[in-house]
Amino acid sequence: MFEHIDTIIIGGGQAGLSTSYYLKKQGREHIIFEKAHQPAQVWRNRWDSFTLITPNWMIRLPGATYSGDDPDGFMARDELVRYFEAYIKQFNLPIRYGVKVHSVEYLGDGYLVRTSEGDYKSNNLVIACGLHQKPKVPPFSKNLSPDIHQLHSSQYKNPSSLPRGVVLVVGSAQSGSQIAEELYQSGRRVYLSVSTAGRFPRRYRGKDANYWMEKMGYFANTVDDLKSPKDKFAPSAHGTGKNGGHTINLHQFAKDGVTLLGHVQDIKGDQILLAHDLKENLARADQFELDFIHEVDAFIESEGLDLPTETLPKLTDGYELDEILELDPHRVGITSVIWATGYTFDFRWIKLPVFDQDGYPIQDCGVSHYPGLYFVGMTFLCTGISGLLAGVGDDAKYIASKIQERALLKSNHHKHHMVL
Repeated sequence: MFEHIDTIIIGGGQAGLSTSYYLKKQGREHIIFEKAHQPAQVWRNRWDSFTLITPNWMIRLPGATYSGDDPDGFMARDELVRYFEAYIKQFNLPIRYGVKVHSVEYLGDGYLVRTSEGDYKSNNLVIACGLHQKPKVPPFSKNLSPDIHQLHSSQYKNPSSLPRGVVLVVGSAQSGSQIAEELYQSGRRVYLSVSTAGRFPRRYRGKDANYWMEKMGYFANTVDDLKSPKDKFAPSAHGTGKNGGHTINLHQFAKDGVTLLGHVQDIKGDQILLAHDLKENLARADQFELDFIHEVDAFIESEGLDLPTETLPKLTDGYELDEILELDPHRVGITSVIWATGYTFDFRWIKLPVFDQDGYPIQDCGVSHYPGLYFVGMTFLCTGISGLLAGVGDDAKYIASKIQERALLKSNHHKHHMVL
């Protein structure tokens, strides 16, 4: 036997909580299963100095849009955890912690959800696990010498938590660039393997980059606006909100003594093998920023806005470096490697053919072709900010409305048959 619950939400992060908020407003019976044992576990796991890279005014969970006195600031990790704790308490959301979902099956008239606390059946199932389910580390990491400390960026806490010595950071998107900056500013010698991530200026012409992105419609873009559907997995641009936020420029890193490298291709014997793409990746980041500010300038002109012009600093220090194609970690004193190589998702526990060749859900704005099966909290379900604090509430509202519509259709169908 199994317990029946009208709607089950799997995942108690911002997506699951936002969906729960709207289902509660409907008065709909539902529960959230969260495998962690406390709220905001993903945020708790971030490094000690972590802050959001989006301004506080972009915190828009339904019913709790940011209303503090620092809208242009960047919320720190511990404050963000308190925000989630307060959100759950304020709206009394039905979340059950420490419940791991083992599998999901479709029964024809609902869903069988097998968990660490027993089996459940539901009419509706909302998958709200997000994209960052499993840290991604290349298989050749196993070829590194065992006396070198390895960790994923999700495990990094602070410089003093690492063994003494030189640190290699692999990957220069948001996490990698921020961690590398903290390490070298703490006095560590740092090597940084540069990825294809772009660069936004933190602020331009008096406004945060996110202000311009919202005004210019970036946040309303759908997957159809991308050059390729795979672009939804593109690395996030360099950015930081630390100490009030500033532009992260890898040329500045080079100027400050960081050794920049191309991307790590393999590890063989005592050698880390690197691609000859450092200058290419730096040029891509430079062009990314240049294209963005040209768009902003054109937008300001088209809207007739009266704002002072601005010229961003043009740094070229990274281009002056010799490209290193083989690196002996012991010879240069590397004692730690941080894999800032992103995450992967793993939906093998969902026993349904609802995923494409990349493992991404086949859906229309979060609505799958299986009746009552929905996805919330992943990038480009509806828009590019579907998974962010700024956009997940809109997606959750839409999914809750679809659940309501489905319930009304079933109710009307039942009444029709009763009359007949």
